[in-house]
Amino acid sequence: MGRSHGHKTRDKNKASLPQVPKNLKSDGIDVEYSQELADQSDLEAQARSNAANQRVKVKRK
Repeated sequence: MGRSHGHKTRDKNKASLPQVPKNLKSDGIDVEYSQELADQSDLEAQARSNAANQRVKVKRK
């Protein structure tokens, strides 16, 4: 018996398992953002994002 017979079943389903689950994949369609339609949580998230960007800029200098 050759060595390959003992190792066939070990890797048989690697090719069929996706790296990213289908429900987490995006369809590539961008969503338009409107400042007029933003609610309070959108504004808070935008403020946090801007603050994080400022920290990164300061850290780089």
